[in-house]
Amino acid sequence: MTADAAISLKPTSARRTREVWALALPIIGAMSSQNVLNLVDTAMVSHLGPAALAGVGLGSFINFMSFSAITGLSSAVQAMAARRYGEGRLGETAVPLNGGIFLSLLIGMPLSIVLFLAAPWIFARLNHDPEVVRQGSIYLQCRLVGVAAVGINFSFRGYWSAVKKTRFYLITLFCMCTLNILLDWLLIFGKLGLPALGVRGAGLASVISVICGSLAYCAMAWSQARPAGFFARLPTRAQLGDLLRLGLPTCAQQLLFSGGFVVLFWIIGQIGTDELAVSNVLVNITLTAVLPGMGFGLAAATFCGQALGRHDPGDAYRWAWDVYKASWWVFALMALPMLLLTGPVLRVFFGSEHDASATAHLVEIGALPLRLIGAGVLLDGLGFILMQALLGVGASRAVMLLSVGLQWGLFLPLAYLLGPLLGLGLGPIWALMTAYRLTQDLILISLWRGRTWARIKF
Repeated sequence: MTADAAISLKPTSARRTREVWALALPIIGAMSSQNVLNLVDTAMVSHLGPAALAGVGLGSFINFMSFSAITGLSSAVQAMAARRYGEGRLGETAVPLNGGIFLSLLIGMPLSIVLFLAAPWIFARLNHDPEVVRQGSIYLQCRLVGVAAVGINFSFRGYWSAVKKTRFYLITLFCMCTLNILLDWLLIFGKLGLPALGVRGAGLASVISVICGSLAYCAMAWSQARPAGFFARLPTRAQLGDLLRLGLPTCAQQLLFSGGFVVLFWIIGQIGTDELAVSNVLVNITLTAVLPGMGFGLAAATFCGQALGRHDPGDAYRWAWDVYKASWWVFALMALPMLLLTGPVLRVFFGSEHDASATAHLVEIGALPLRLIGAGVLLDGLGFILMQALLGVGASRAVMLLSVGLQWGLFLPLAYLLGPLLGLGLGPIWALMTAYRLTQDLILISLWRGRTWARIKF
């Protein structure tokens, strides 16, 4: 057995397990509220019909692609703030946050305007169903108003995670999601005397809640982070350079990753509107299933980054494995409903009380893909933890090349071949997605064990 293997198999101490859960649990709680929001949003919009559900699904990923151009800065903010924290330079930990907010406004505001004007044209190029295009464009334009605010919120997430104050992230995101769900109910269906706005109401609810979240984060930071340099000064030119050097590869990765999902939705749209509607549900379920991986991954990024700040790469290496050993059983629990209760899980999202035959058809389309998602969750959880750990130590370029190369060089071309060209349907496409994700997970394990990331300086 190699020394690295011995380290990875060594039992996690109770103290380290407690540290993992203390940091990760608020992040998971916050992300859970966001994913509950996504699922509730999907369930509400499903009552407007398959065209609305398909349009909102595609619009959500176009919107995700638009703000991915700046949300990747979050990992750079976290990496730099955690490194300063580990070095004991506590008065400088909020300086990267200031830079993240500045760059989010500088990039996000003009991007929002350009994409708002282009939204109908973009939608018309991605789907041939006029009703999907009409409803999706309305929803997308509402969401695009908040691009800069989303970037700001992600920068705050990186900062609170880096300094181990994730409870502020939990409180703010929980309040945002509660507000969003309430506004969804009021504006989609026209409750309490308000007009029934349909998909426009769903979009307005989201953008109002994200702007309120940005304001709440700023108020919290003004109270808690001024000694750490919040709003005291912008980063120096060199610090901004480090922020961009670490953040731009992640921005590119997330932009191309979300763009890949838009292309995937376009590919599935060539098969049929029902398949596109089912895929919207499957993607939201997938995001819920990998949610703990993201939460524990952000915790790993903090622990690993702080360890490198203390000049202890061996401890940084151990932390990623310890995070997974403290959390693997969570991923196993997430997989069980998808494997054992496939039909009931899918029926929640398809309005079965309205049309039993249509619901049965949608459930049949989604059954195999949902089981495949469940089968891959356990290894995918480790993949997410290692990906975030690599971002936390500054290896954003390697992560970007791996993610983009597999998705665009392998998965999407083969998905187009299996779907529109060969007409094999949704199941084979999802089987291919499972294979590509597991391949990525295995390569991430290899990258972490290689330890070349320990030499990265910033």
